[in-house]
Amino acid sequence: MVVSEQDIIKVIVFQLADKEYAIPVSHVQGIEKMIHITRVPGTERFVKGVINLRGVVTPIIDLRERFGLPPAEKTESVRIIIVQLDGMEAGFIVDSANDVLDISADSIEPQPEVVGAIEEPFISGVSKIGNRLLILLHLDKVLNLPD
Repeated sequence: MVVSEQDIIKVIVFQLADKEYAIPVSHVQGIEKMIHITRVPGTERFVKGVINLRGVVTPIIDLRERFGLPPAEKTESVRIIIVQLDGMEAGFIVDSANDVLDISADSIEPQPEVVGAIEEPFISGVSKIGNRLLILLHLDKVLNLPD
């Protein structure tokens, strides 16, 4: 079977706790080291504030907090992944940004029925690459603020 280029999705792989997540490279504007975040009063707890990145004020979301995961110690490997979706830019705080990988569209399976998975509404599917399990995120759902 010949795999065409449109069947391949290039993703950025990042770590949160002991899981690996993936988002399409096409939505990633950059990966930054942790910098000072200015707190904005009255926002959701998972919105840590804003940064001024090359003249653009960008809201920063702590994905651990967004997914209900316990906080982690901030280490040298912590990164902010800047994403853009429908003209909106935001940054995700992640434990580390690991890889850029090509995954085959037909390797993506529907999200398994995991009872009690806090991040479940944010998952679009999973992909197995070797012995790795990548959790693909619905960026639009991660970025939507709760009602």
